[in-house]
Amino acid sequence: MLTPTLRLTLPSRANVQGCPSAKSSPLSRHFAAQESDQDLPKMASAVLGDLSSTSALAAGNLRQAQGKSIGVFTSGGDSQGMNAAVRAVVRMGIHVGFRVYYIHEGYQGMVDGADNIKEATWTSVSGIIQQGGTVIGSARCQDFRERAGRLKAAANLVKLGISNLVVIGGDGSLTGANCFRQEWAGLLEELEKKGEITAEQSKNCSHLNIVGMVGSIDNDFCGTDMTIGCDTALHRIMESVDAITTTAQSHQRTFVMEVMGRHCGYLALVTALACGADWLFIPEWPPEADWEDHMCRRLSELRTAGSRLGIVIMAEGAIDQKGSAITSNRVKEIISTRLGHDTRVTVLGHVQRGGNPSAFDRVLGCRMGAEAVLALLEAKPDTPACVVSLDGNQAVRVNLMECVERTQQVAAAMKKGNFENCVSLRGRSFRNNLEIYKILSHVKPPNNPQQDGHDNDFSDEQSPVVVRQLSRCSVDGAANMFSPSSTSNRCPVPAKRPRWSADDNNPLKTGFECEHVFNIGIMNVGAPAAGMNAAVRSAVRTAILNGHQPYAIYEGFEGLAEGRLKKLNWMDVGGWVGSGGAKLGAKRTQPAKLGLPQIASKFKEFNLSALIIIGGFEAYDSVLQLAEARPQYKEFCIPMVVIPCTISNNVPGTEFSLGTDTALNAITDICDRIKQSASGTKRRVFVVETMGGYCGYLATLAGLAGGADAAYIFEERFGMRDLQTDVEHLAKKMVEGVERGLILRNEKCNENYTTDFIYQLYCEEGKGIFSARKNVLGHMQQGGCPSPFDRNLGTKLAAKSVAFLAEKMHNNYKEEGELGQF
Repeated sequence: MLTPTLRLTLPSRANVQGCPSAKSSPLSRHFAAQESDQDLPKMASAVLGDLSSTSALAAGNLRQAQGKSIGVFTSGGDSQGMNAAVRAVVRMGIHVGFRVYYIHEGYQGMVDGADNIKEATWTSVSGIIQQGGTVIGSARCQDFRERAGRLKAAANLVKLGISNLVVIGGDGSLTGANCFRQEWAGLLEELEKKGEITAEQSKNCSHLNIVGMVGSIDNDFCGTDMTIGCDTALHRIMESVDAITTTAQSHQRTFVMEVMGRHCGYLALVTALACGADWLFIPEWPPEADWEDHMCRRLSELRTAGSRLGIVIMAEGAIDQKGSAITSNRVKEIISTRLGHDTRVTVLGHVQRGGNPSAFDRVLGCRMGAEAVLALLEAKPDTPACVVSLDGNQAVRVNLMECVERTQQVAAAMKKGNFENCVSLRGRSFRNNLEIYKILSHVKPPNNPQQDGHDNDFSDEQSPVVVRQLSRCSVDGAANMFSPSSTSNRCPVPAKRPRWSADDNNPLKTGFECEHVFNIGIMNVGAPAAGMNAAVRSAVRTAILNGHQPYAIYEGFEGLAEGRLKKLNWMDVGGWVGSGGAKLGAKRTQPAKLGLPQIASKFKEFNLSALIIIGGFEAYDSVLQLAEARPQYKEFCIPMVVIPCTISNNVPGTEFSLGTDTALNAITDICDRIKQSASGTKRRVFVVETMGGYCGYLATLAGLAGGADAAYIFEERFGMRDLQTDVEHLAKKMVEGVERGLILRNEKCNENYTTDFIYQLYCEEGKGIFSARKNVLGHMQQGGCPSPFDRNLGTKLAAKSVAFLAEKMHNNYKEEGELGQF
């Protein structure tokens, strides 16, 4: 039996924060299958254009909404992506037969009525998907808190026949909507007695159905993995952190950065993980009693080690273990007074809510908005209010009040000082993010993995990892390891040292303890993609903390064949998490082409006991070549991990490959600029070519996020009739007053219908109606700094990779150095 290889994948964007009674609809299951060849184009057309593909999703009952009306409004604080949700509700609602009304200014507009409630049309939402904030306004309303205000709101809705509401807001807005629903029958009875509505109007609107979507940058609502606006807020924060980093390095300054989040530390936590912050304050994880000493010692050690800057991330609701607030100015004063560092405070404030929404928030808004309409379509008079949430990669419906109650439990636990419960209630993703951050940033590693002993600055209780020694290792097999001079089937016993071992609450716990140092090779194979450096940094630091020696292999297998390997220490990878490209280089050359004997000799020379390859299909194929050659080359009988990393997102076994999110945001941003460039030109269509090889993921999702009119991809065959239909659709669109069109084409969607062909076709067929332009985006899709998601993803996947390798190395090692049976 051969030592297994591992393809490390992420099943979803985040782990669900958890709430019972989740129910997926046909559309949610459809969206969840977005990576399958057949369903990719359908997902896009469901919200992009005529929505014809949704007819099959609702089992032929889409037109049962005829004669019914929906009111959609945004309430509370604004967040990026709300407009995408509003657009989806309007278009899906119109498609299935609802009359859809905007309710401007939230609950206040509902109470005031009149011009605040207007009917929406298909074209009225054109061009809003890329806008931040909410185009229909949002306001906090004191009147709605009183029954008299709710009575006015009910009268205004009934007169227009609105008995279905889509609420986009936070937990307060959603709770208010549920209260409104519970009082609905009594409110109608009172209005009818007063003569403000007729008996027929009361009968037609006898029950009120509520569906909510959580729009909040804080991501503080239990029951959904991500709230609308959170991802964009992380983008704004990381842009600020990256900008501050350069000035901090120039002057050797320490910056204390305060981010939003109210009493939730999600934004601060993910920011700290994504930028490699030196210290973190969040309300769910208050620092120990003598945190001032620990923080100053940590910052001092980093400065002594050569770091020219310090970054401290604070959530605005940061507290100590007694519940007292910790302010950014207090932290600054401590650092300045005790260490003498030039320290500055930056409070980001409402800039985190501004700007255009990220690609993820646009897609999330579209998916949730479409799901909300289907939930109302299927609702019965006794259907409880629900909230559309993100569970893994599915849009699901969850009981609204169950989610609200769980969210309120977090505040109650925090008030009681039960912080472990707070972290647990926030969900698995939050907990894992926190543990990985503690591992990578709050533990001072040994200066040299080959040295015995460990740093005594942290006791077992203070450190998130514990040091233990064992007299011998398990003998469940052996890893093949050879020194350069070894010619037998025996390997030298590796250097011994007490190794870092995870505690019971650590997500990186390997489930074993071992006293030996192993060499772990790390390389990139394939095209560069954002997030590669974040993965390398995480792998290096996690390996060191587990007591092993990481080796950087430059330029892939070509560099390995030439012996371009280097030992990496803790500080070598400082600052890598936010760097684009591939600092180790990335080559597509595979080992078989270079010669397996030469590759095996380098494995032997550098005594590699494990291998991490970060890359796309070439990385998959390379590991398979090594695994298949194990019977001939014992040097390859070591555990190997592939971390999927390609902007095309075209490798099997994972829904998201590293680099895809950054590329998708780059395409979406470029499409926004392209459309804006035509603001002074009437009736223009843009044909844009994206990368992706034979995979249409980028074109499809960019089309959905950019509000494209069509997306041509390899997975969905198309011909001249389809192209003709699209030209006619655009011509009709121009006549109706929409003056810009966007067409996306995957680079290998069809060998005959090339980008030039489609461009020339649109130019010819659109004469007298519109003009056309083409843009081939090319390698700019691979460039730029990684998005917060790709930084976080790379960090977590690499940490789990090392945990896997450490376990396999332990299980396949014998104390005497003999090879085990594979």
